[in-house]
Amino acid sequence: MSLNSPQLISNSFLTALATQMFRYYEDRIPRDASVLVVSNHRSFMDAMVLMSALSSPIRFACHHYMGQVPLMRELVTGALGCFPLEESKHRQHSFFTQSQALLLSKQMVGVFPEGTEPMVKFTSASHVGEFQRGFAHLALRAAVKDLAILPIAIASLEEVNTAAFPLRLLSLFDPSEPFFQQSGWHPLVLYRRVAVLIGQPYWIQPQHQEKYQGKQAKTVVAELTGYCHHEITKLLRQGCY
Repeated sequence: MSLNSPQLISNSFLTALATQMFRYYEDRIPRDASVLVVSNHRSFMDAMVLMSALSSPIRFACHHYMGQVPLMRELVTGALGCFPLEESKHRQHSFFTQSQALLLSKQMVGVFPEGTEPMVKFTSASHVGEFQRGFAHLALRAAVKDLAILPIAIASLEEVNTAAFPLRLLSLFDPSEPFFQQSGWHPLVLYRRVAVLIGQPYWIQPQHQEKYQGKQAKTVVAELTGYCHHEITKLLRQGCY
């Protein structure tokens, strides 16, 4: 399968669903650099929306169960090129190892730092949850030159909300995930009209990496995480209203 296949699949999928996409601030996309894409996340369509908007394949880190469920595994990891993380006890090491290798080869890597929660709970289009900080540790720890963190907001302008399947069904594929022990149904969000707003990139400089040690490490990680959360929240507010 060619490198461009994930992008072509994404474009075709959005066309098949008659999804209208509007892209803003595309001049902010870094060129000739390693790029770590950071975005909010409410729909299974998000990875495809971002690939279509950036006109590039993006290697997304995805939940462990997506590499276990038949059909989903073939689509997500096979056709779209996402890489599923390992089970809980090995998840962080798996994320760092795979992501760094991809960034070193100048491939775009994508992360959804809100984690699983917004995918398994019904949330408003303007809501941004708390960010996990793994992507910030990756950016500061990875020995990657010319690395840019690119915050992007996906703003749903018109959507269809329905339910896909019982959440507990997913516990068959990942019993370690607490969210899959809940009653209720997995939400299914289908975008009819969606805006993709690209934020100002955050370039990792030598001084950032120098601060990533000792007591200063926590501060610089919080600064990077906070920057991305603020940028995405600001852009999402702009897109939704």
